[in-house]
Amino acid sequence: FCVSFEETPLLVAVLTYMGYGILTIFGYLRDFLRDWKIERCHIAREREEQRDFVPLYQDFENFYTRNLYMRIRDSWNRPICSVPGAKVDLVERVSHDYNWTFDYTGRVVGGVINMGSYNYLGFAENTGYCAEAAAEVTMKYGVGVASTRQEMGNLDRHEEMEALVAKFLGVESAIAFGMGFATNSMNIPALSGKGCLILSDELNHASLVLGARLSGSTIRVFKHNNMQSLEKMLRDAIVHGQPRTHRPWKKILILVEGIYSMEGSIVRLPEVIALKKRFGAYLYLDEAHSIGALGPAGRGVVDYFGLDPRDVDVMMGTFTKSFGAAGGYIGGRRELIDYLRVHSHSAVYATSMSPPVVEQIITSMKCIMGEDGTTLGRERVKRLAENTVYFRRKMTEMGFIIYGNSDSPVVPMMLYLPAKIGAFGREMLKRNIGVVVVGFPATPIIESRARFCISAAHTKDMLDTVTTPRQPPTPGHKMAAVTLHT
Repeated sequence: FCVSFEETPLLVAVLTYMGYGILTIFGYLRDFLRDWKIERCHIAREREEQRDFVPLYQDFENFYTRNLYMRIRDSWNRPICSVPGAKVDLVERVSHDYNWTFDYTGRVVGGVINMGSYNYLGFAENTGYCAEAAAEVTMKYGVGVASTRQEMGNLDRHEEMEALVAKFLGVESAIAFGMGFATNSMNIPALSGKGCLILSDELNHASLVLGARLSGSTIRVFKHNNMQSLEKMLRDAIVHGQPRTHRPWKKILILVEGIYSMEGSIVRLPEVIALKKRFGAYLYLDEAHSIGALGPAGRGVVDYFGLDPRDVDVMMGTFTKSFGAAGGYIGGRRELIDYLRVHSHSAVYATSMSPPVVEQIITSMKCIMGEDGTTLGRERVKRLAENTVYFRRKMTEMGFIIYGNSDSPVVPMMLYLPAKIGAFGREMLKRNIGVVVVGFPATPIIESRARFCISAAHTKDMLDTVTTPRQPPTPGHKMAAVTLHT
């Protein structure tokens, strides 16, 4: 279990702060020119007649968007027009006003190696058994259910899917939801409330953070994957109890993720389970990025460590990554799932999952489990593990600073300087490689990075292409560009 987190070199940190400082100074200068109508501002701002109103926009966030984000806005929201598989087609766009607006040229940049999608097992495809089954179900059930599960939207395919998920996870029961983000944000409030304590890893996803805040529980944050920090908070919670009254907490809930999507690190699950048993706490495990992507059988971080699923009280995950579908699930004891069917806002009020999406989940999960009569699923899990080790080794040999665990298919490569964020994304696209670049506020201000997501659909040649330095095409030549007919 080897995790790499190299600290930011002092010189790089100083240069990064200087870069942001220069951008901030010029930003205030340009805002001064905009206030005097010397320069035009294209972004949403408070109207003159509403200056005495309570501000609709937060001042600094709007300042950051105007003067920093806009400079590299072309690195995000690139529209694609194909299946997000190992290669993807991008709609070409240009900006004539420094990324305030974009114009589409009518051309498609084809064959871009996709290093950004969470397509870990390669099930995001429009051919093959899964796609054919989803198309067949669409013809029978349609696309929309137009009702909630508790009314007229509970299909036999929903029941089959939940039973299959429970079997796959090795738990008593499971419940599925139409949106992964809502699985966290709407179910944590159903499990924890006033008088309860939530201990959350400092790098938890926004959905976990929002769910904890909506619950009304007391929230305390422990250092990332730091068992000493977690143990101290658990000990203090038991000794001191609730603030002021010092009554025992009604419930202590630990929130962790299987793989942290920005760091590429794997949770120290055996140690977390040992602590939660020792102090009588409950464990909520978010396996959005680890389910299907870790373990010899693809059953997630519990399978990766060879642990008993019953030791995890709430097993949460999504279908949007390894299964190439949409939505999320929660698995656990039957009493827990029956409770959520009645008390979860996402279960009671949200529209049911679309039938073709359900079928995609069923067929892909059966493939991973080997219930389709083939070994294709097991081969994909093995290929993902091999691709992950190979790519991480190549990146390390090239001298890049990469974060995370050696078995994690999420590979963050550190860029640090703000100017490198946009430059790296643009230069990679010139070489027909699509990557995701991430900066502040999604990461600490001095830890901007590019994030590669490895897939079983990637071939060795594709990974070699990504890790082999080469010159971009000559000016005026667009690689694999075709005309887009509308």
